Amino acid sequence: MIPIPTVSVIMPVYNVEAFVAEAIQSVLRQSFPDFELIIVNDCATDGSLAICQGFHDWRIRIVNHDVNRGLAAARNTGINHARGDFLAFLDSDDIWHGDKLMRHVQHFAVDPEIGLSFSRSSFMDSKGAPIRCYQMPKLSDIDAAHLLCRNPIGNGSAPVLRRETLEAIRFVGERCGEPVSCYFDEAFRQSEDIECWLRIAATTFWQIEGIPEPLTFYRLNEGGLSAKLDQQLASWEKMIEKAERYAPDLVAEHGRRARAYQLRYLARQAIRLNDGVAAARFLKRAVAADPSILKEETARTSATAVAAFLQRCLPASLYGYCERVGQAVIGWLQRRRISREGVHSSLL
Repeated sequence: MIPIPTVSVIMPVYNVEAFVAEAIQSVLRQSFPDFELIIVNDCATDGSLAICQGFHDWRIRIVNHDVNRGLAAARNTGINHARGDFLAFLDSDDIWHGDKLMRHVQHFAVDPEIGLSFSRSSFMDSKGAPIRCYQMPKLSDIDAAHLLCRNPIGNGSAPVLRRETLEAIRFVGERCGEPVSCYFDEAFRQSEDIECWLRIAATTFWQIEGIPEPLTFYRLNEGGLSAKLDQQLASWEKMIEKAERYAPDLVAEHGRRARAYQLRYLARQAIRLNDGVAAARFLKRAVAADPSILKEETARTSATAVAAFLQRCLPASLYGYCERVGQAVIGWLQRRRISREGVHSSLL
C-alpha cells in the first residue's frame, strides 16, 4: 500500500516542454521527502507530457484532462486527487529551493491558526539565470484589505495551504453537466490565484503568513504582449465584481486604492515589456483612481513614472544600462534587508 503523504504538490502542465523537467527535479530534490507530486496535464500539445512520463518516481502521479480547461481547473483537479494534509502549488515554469517544503511544514507546526503559508520569491530570467532581485512583501498581520491591495503571496508557486483552509472555501461547480468540487474559480483564466486567496482572507478565520526565505524561483518569461495587460486588468476587475457580492464593505472601503495599486503594477509590467507608452497610460489611470498613492508611496510611484519616461526617451541600449544598474542597487538593498532578518546568505 502506498503511504499517505504529508504534502501533496500540485503542478498543472500545459506546453512547457522547455521548463517542466527542471520544475519536477526541484520537487524531487526536496529535503522533506514525504510528499506526492500530482501532475495535471491540461491537454499539452507539445512534448511536456512525454517529459513528465520520463520521470520514474513512485511519488509522481499524472492526471490527464480530456480538454484544455485552464489553470484554475487544473489546480482543482489536483486538489481533488490529493491525499496530503498540506497542499503546495508549483507552476511548471518555476522551481523551488530544496528546503521549501520543509520550511513550510515547520511554519505550520509553529502556529495552528496559519492556513496559508507563503515564501518570498527570487526572480530568474527566461533561461533560469537568477536576477538576484526579490519580491519583498509584508509577511505578517495580513488581512483582507492588505491582500486586496497588495497580493503579498505574489505568484502561484509561493503558497502552501492546509487542506482545511481550502475546504473552508470549497463550492460545487459543474463540468460537462457533472458536479465537481471547486476551490479556484474556473470562470477565471487570469487572477484565479488572488481571487482564491482573497476569499480565504475575507470569508474564513485562517491566517495568511509568510516566511522570510526566498524559497520560490519565479521565472520572468520573455515575449509578452502589452495587450495582455489589458486582459489582466479585465480579469482583475471581474474579481472585484465577485468580491462585491461576498465582501461589499471591503470593496467599498478599499476598492479605489486597490485599483490604483493594480494599475501601477500593470505600469511596471509594461515597462518590463519595453512599452513605455502603455506604462504611462496605466500610471495615469492609477493616479486618477486614487491620487493618494502619490503621497503615501511617493518613491515607488515616482520611480515608475521616471522609468516610463526614460524608456520612451532614451535609446534602448542606454535605457537597458540604466535598468541594469538600478536593478543591481535594488537587489543589493533587498539582500541586505533579508540578511538582517536572519536568512542565511546561501539562500541569497
